Amino acid sequence: MTSVHARDKQSNADSLKAPVRLSLFTRLRLAAGLIAGLRKPDFQAAGTFAGLVYGNKSFIEKWCGFIGWGLRQTFVVIPDTIRDLTFAKPISNTPMWLIDANPLANHPWGDEPEAALPREADTVVIGAGFTGGAVAYHWSKRAPADRLMVVLDLGDPASGSSGRNEGLVVMGRYFKMVRDTVRKHLPAVRADLSNDERDRLAEQFAGKYCEAAYKNADLIAKTIETEGFDCDYAREGWVQGSGADRQAGLDASVLMAQDTGFTDWSKITPQQVLEKSGMHVRHNAGYSIAAASWHPAKWVWCLMQAALKQSTVKLYTRTRVSRVEDEGEHYLVHTARGTIKTRHVVNATEAYTPAIDSRFHDAIIPMQEQAACGDGGPEAMPPHVGVSAGWFFAGRYGRRVLFGSGGSRLPDHEAGRNRPSRFLSRFVASEMKRFYGRYRLHMTHEWSGTVGYTADEYPIVGLIDGNRHHIIGGMCGSGSGVSFNGGRCIVNRILAKTDEADDYPEEYFAPSRLLDPANHPWPAVEPA
Repeated sequence: MTSVHARDKQSNADSLKAPVRLSLFTRLRLAAGLIAGLRKPDFQAAGTFAGLVYGNKSFIEKWCGFIGWGLRQTFVVIPDTIRDLTFAKPISNTPMWLIDANPLANHPWGDEPEAALPREADTVVIGAGFTGGAVAYHWSKRAPADRLMVVLDLGDPASGSSGRNEGLVVMGRYFKMVRDTVRKHLPAVRADLSNDERDRLAEQFAGKYCEAAYKNADLIAKTIETEGFDCDYAREGWVQGSGADRQAGLDASVLMAQDTGFTDWSKITPQQVLEKSGMHVRHNAGYSIAAASWHPAKWVWCLMQAALKQSTVKLYTRTRVSRVEDEGEHYLVHTARGTIKTRHVVNATEAYTPAIDSRFHDAIIPMQEQAACGDGGPEAMPPHVGVSAGWFFAGRYGRRVLFGSGGSRLPDHEAGRNRPSRFLSRFVASEMKRFYGRYRLHMTHEWSGTVGYTADEYPIVGLIDGNRHHIIGGMCGSGSGVSFNGGRCIVNRILAKTDEADDYPEEYFAPSRLLDPANHPWPAVEPA
């Protein structure tokens, strides 16, 4: 029996190594099916890809190059995965993280159908994802018994982007990346500064971001250990493949990390990449040492369940907020279930923010990203290690492999839509094959989510109105790198607690940086 099993296993391995040979008719049939199945999300993803890859070329060069790429994908690359990637019928659009039953679904209505929203509260939080869960958790640990926080969510906790991502606790963006995105934006908002001053100011922004992000990651690790949260947390790092054209940039970013003391961002050799991630690469890769994997929805559920143990926090799911009305001494939060009078409001709405507050149109930009998962995948991919290279990200979680890519801009009112591109899923699967070789994966789930990007790709943490309306948002796909520490700082501000460091100073993180840059209290440029 053992010899038969070994023979079958060897036969399977040999079949994976064998090249795929498809007849011309088969390729044409598969290509016709791909083309016939194209939908709006496919064209949006294609437009984004063309802009990123061919953006510096002329219009004719860009579209000729893109059309050539598209034809090769349609007739060659994607058909070559036909024996490797199979599909369940039907494919579920439930995110992998939300397959498990949500312990807070339809709360409190499921157990208390006659429950009603309170008429008044000290603070109302809109959104129950990473950020709303963090704010509720910190409030439960700090607020006195007479100060009630009400958390509202359009759906259920973690049903938005917090339950649709790749499952990584990131340190945030590395120093050079933050510096470069801020520096690119500064001429539009700080025309009064010289180029040298803008360089120094961008580095100041990067330093503040990384300080807060490093603390955020450590706070998450400490909280999981202290509370005994069961959210599948494992701190095994994140490998980010880098091509030949990006080696100089990688070297510069690692050197800058060493010079500034933010040394989580490092460089590893192709052999180390193979050992840590199973990927075959030809060049050095970036490596985030302290990044971790987790079950993001379980993290949110754990935060909310811990918060609800205290009488100072109440959660109301499936409650749409239509608008927030400023009445001077208080706010009126209008919902489909009634109106709450409150002293403080916290927007934990991320990409949904522009749809409920038009001031944030073009300030927080909804960007769609998507992922899929299935049984199987590259055998060399280890569990718990974040992986990205080329145009894909991936990770192994038990028998499942999650893989995905992004992202296209959405209209404000489409934030949160779950309409993934099948063409993009096939493309990402073929990209993963470039780095792992042939594999077999039976895809069962495919979904999309929306993250919020700012023009300078720098988050906002602070007051919207200079009064008592707060926001944490614009985290640019790095919500796990900002939300927990950001929630701590906002809670401390509302409660006027000054015994802990505030890592999100107004001059760097306040929303006025985006909404009213001419009157934003910019930090002084430090001398060289």
